[in-house]
Amino acid sequence: MYETYQVKLDAFEGPLDLLLHLINQYEIDIYDIPVSQITEQYMVYIHTMQQLELNVASEYLVMAATLLAIKSQLLLPNQEIESENDAYEEDPREDLMRRLIEYRKYKEVAHQLKEKELDANMIYTRPPKTFEKLSNQQPVERGNISIYDMIAAMNKVFDRKKWNKPLETRVQRAEIPIKQRMDEVLEQMKGIKHGIPFDQLFPYHSRSHIVVTFIAILELMKTKKIYCTQEKHFDELLVFNMEGEQWN
Repeated sequence: MYETYQVKLDAFEGPLDLLLHLINQYEIDIYDIPVSQITEQYMVYIHTMQQLELNVASEYLVMAATLLAIKSQLLLPNQEIESENDAYEEDPREDLMRRLIEYRKYKEVAHQLKEKELDANMIYTRPPKTFEKLSNQQPVERGNISIYDMIAAMNKVFDRKKWNKPLETRVQRAEIPIKQRMDEVLEQMKGIKHGIPFDQLFPYHSRSHIVVTFIAILELMKTKKIYCTQEKHFDELLVFNMEGEQWN
């Protein structure tokens, strides 16, 4: 039998976070959410996460069902029957809208508190000391790339590699250690100063190899060996060697 990796990532913050990411990415009015569009894009992310054999939390699937239910309600024909006894019928999107607005407020407050924490960590007290000449080298920033940007990039990888499911249920495959793949990625990026397109880190069509490479990239980002950047939404990701940037 074909056994999946079933990797669980702590980087995912929940379905509301994914929806808010989509709203920001597509510049959608949170007070007038186009449910059909947002549902379609949300399902693309869920499908890609499943292709990557990630352990998709049940709350993501519950939200998918909720979006499909709202979409179905909005597709029903309007029944214009006037009656004094008819109660006000709430827009099926309103509950989702309220939850998203509340989540966005908490997220903004959390971001502000995080910035204050970072500012506080930059304050040190020590006895007077002779100033030393500081290095001109500036620290390298990893780029403002979220896990959902990575998932979107992986969806493009699957499309470009034209990966298809195996015809047979029994598959022979070689297990690739993640540490080995991490070393291979670093070796591939060695000496490249201007970054490498994300897609080039996936040379093989095998899903197992794609999955391991994806996890290896996330681990390298976590350990600050590499970082990804994107000029604007929907552009291709570029991957940079963090250590190489510091010394060039």
